[in-house]
Amino acid sequence: MWRDHLTEIIVFTLLFLLVSAMGFVAARWRAPRDMAYLDEWGLGGRSFGGWITWFLVGGDLYTAYTFVAVPALIFGAGAAGFFAVPYTIVIYPLVFLVLCRLWSVSHRHGFVTPADFVRNRFDSPILALLVAITGIVATMPYIALQLVGIEAVLKTMGVTGDSALARHLPIIIAFAILAAYTYQSGLRAPALIAFVKDSLIYIVILVAVIYLPYKLGGWGDIFDAADAKFKASPAPGDGILLNANNQLQYVTLAFGSALALFLYPHSITGVLASKNRDVIKRNMSALPAYSLLLGLIALLGYMAIAAGVKPLPGAKAGSVDGNTVVPLLFDSQFPDWFAGVAYAAIGIGALVPAAIMSIAAANLFTRNIYKEYLKRDASPAQEANVSKITSLVVKVGAVACIVFLDPQFSIDLQLIGGVIILQTLPAVALGLYTRWFHRGALIAGWVAGMGLGMWMLYQVANPATGKKHFAGSAFPLEKFGFDTPKTIYVGIVAVLVNLAVAALLTLVLRAAKVADGVDGTTPDDYFADEGDPRVTPGTERDADAAPEPVA
Repeated sequence: MWRDHLTEIIVFTLLFLLVSAMGFVAARWRAPRDMAYLDEWGLGGRSFGGWITWFLVGGDLYTAYTFVAVPALIFGAGAAGFFAVPYTIVIYPLVFLVLCRLWSVSHRHGFVTPADFVRNRFDSPILALLVAITGIVATMPYIALQLVGIEAVLKTMGVTGDSALARHLPIIIAFAILAAYTYQSGLRAPALIAFVKDSLIYIVILVAVIYLPYKLGGWGDIFDAADAKFKASPAPGDGILLNANNQLQYVTLAFGSALALFLYPHSITGVLASKNRDVIKRNMSALPAYSLLLGLIALLGYMAIAAGVKPLPGAKAGSVDGNTVVPLLFDSQFPDWFAGVAYAAIGIGALVPAAIMSIAAANLFTRNIYKEYLKRDASPAQEANVSKITSLVVKVGAVACIVFLDPQFSIDLQLIGGVIILQTLPAVALGLYTRWFHRGALIAGWVAGMGLGMWMLYQVANPATGKKHFAGSAFPLEKFGFDTPKTIYVGIVAVLVNLAVAALLTLVLRAAKVADGVDGTTPDDYFADEGDPRVTPGTERDADAAPEPVA
C-alpha cells in the first residue's frame, strides 16, 4: 500500500517538482534574445562549456533504465551483465576520434543533425532520409524505456492501480510536465537538470557501495551469496564468472554497443551543443568517471541477491518484474527518507535523457524530412516550431508504448534499436574520414545490413519468456551452420555485411563511372573551431551575426 511508503513518496515528489521548476527556469538560463532558431532551441545555442557538457552528455548516456536494468540483468544472469562496463570505456576513444570532426564540420556549415552532414557530404537526399528515419526509429523505444525506470519506482512505492489508466497516470503526469518545460526551454532544460540528476545518483551510489557491504557482511559474503544462487539455478548460466560459450557474445555485444551508442542522435546532440573542440576533448578524458559509477551500479545486482530481494510480480501471470530489484533493495536496506532520495535519482534520471532524445528525434524530422520534402522554404522560426511540436508527439508515442505494450517488448525493441542505429556507421562515422564510398553503395549497404539484421533478430527466441521471435540480440551461430552453442551480437554481423556490400558496390559503381554527386565539405572543415566563420549558413544565422546571450 502507498501509505506504507508515505515518506518516500513525499521526498520523491518534492525533488521531482524541484527539477521540474528548474526545467521551466532554464528558458531564461543562458538564453539568447531570440529562441526562434533551431540551433538555439535544439542545441542550446551551441554554447555549452566543459562542466555543462560533461553533465549533459553523461546524463544522456547513463539513464534511469541503466540504473535499474543493469543491476537487474546481473541479478538474473550474472557476469554477462557486466558487458555495459567495458563498452562505456571503449566508447570514449571512438567518440574522440569521430565526434570532434563532426562538431567542426557541423559548426562550419550549421548542421543540426548527423543526417544534415550526410546530405552535404554525399550529395544524397535519399541517404540522408535513411539516416534520419533510422535515428528516429532507433530512438523511440529508448525514450519509452526511460518510463520503465520510473514505473519500477512507482510500483515499489505502491503507487499503482487496477486499471491501465490508474496504473500509468503518474507516468503520464510526469511526462506531461517534461513535455511542457522541454517545449519552452529546449536543450537548456535537460542541461540544467543534469546537474541535480547526476549529483543525486553519485551520492546514492557512493553511499550504497559503502554502507550496504558493511550491512550485508562484506564483499566476500555478497559474492558468495550470488555464487550460491547461480549454482543452484535449474538452468545454470554465467554465474559470477563468464561462461565460455558466452564470451564471443560478450565481446561483440560490448564493442557493438559502443559503436552504436555514439551514433544515437541524442549522443550527437549533446556533443554538438558544445562551444568548441576543446570542450569535447576534455569531456572524452573525464567521462570515463561515469564508467566507474556504472561498475558500482552493476554490483547492486549482487547486493540484492545477498539481501534476499524478491522482485515484484510482472505484468503477465507468473512472471516477475526484474526492474524492481534496485528500488526494493533500497526500500529494504535504507531509511525511508534516503530510499525516497534514491527513487528521485532514478525518476529524475529518466527526465534528462528522455528530453534530449525527444529533441534529437524532433530535429531529425524537422531538418531532414519536413524541410527537405514538405516545406523547402521554411523559415528558421517555422523550423523551431515544428521541432517543438514534434518533440511533443515523440513523447506521446513513448508513453503509448508503455501504456499499450508489454514493457518486456519495449526492452526487446531497444535491443533492436542498437542493431538499427549501427547501420548508419558507414555513412556517418566513416564518412567523417573518407568520401571513398559511393553514395549508391552506401544506400545498398544500409539495405543489406538492415535486412540481414532484421532476419537475424527474427530468428532469436527466448524459451524462458515463450517468445519465438525478436527476443534479444544474441544470435545462435548454429543457425549459420556452425557446430557450436555460441552466440554473437546481431549488430556486429549486420554492420560488417553493410560495410562489405558498400565497399564491393563502390568498386563496381566507380568502374562503371556512375555519377557520385559533389562533396559539399572541404578538408579544413573537419578542424574548424570556435570563431571560425560558417561558409554555408543556410537557414541558420551566420556565427558573426548571432545575438549575444542575455546574462
